Amino acid sequence: MSTPEITTILGQGSSFEGKLTFEGAVRIDGAFKGEIRTQGTLIVGETADVRAEIEGAHVVVHGSVQGDIRALEGVELRTPARVRGNIASPSLEIEKGARFDGSCIMDTDAPAEDPPGDPVANNADSEPVAED
Repeated sequence: MSTPEITTILGQGSSFEGKLTFEGAVRIDGAFKGEIRTQGTLIVGETADVRAEIEGAHVVVHGSVQGDIRALEGVELRTPARVRGNIASPSLEIEKGARFDGSCIMDTDAPAEDPPGDPVANNADSEPVAED
């Protein structure tokens, strides 16, 4: 992926808490806590500490993210990324040296907070099927 032109930067040493919505590309190098929603690209820099629920078209992580990530196009985890949370995206690229602790659903229709599991165990409460 070619890097889009970054329109906004939350710089190193800065912090923000709340809801961030934007178009285009945003880079976070500081601390952020809350929600991030975009139709564009979010870049989490190496010095960033993000604790948020993230929804975007494309998410590139170099720093630390705690929270679920849902991307319509793709997620990239670049060294030395540290992600703790679930990812829902049709494309996931994890570079050697990046850390990911969570579940991944490779389907944009599935919510990030519902990790994949054993389909038989997930239907344990359903009626048994009679066999002939």
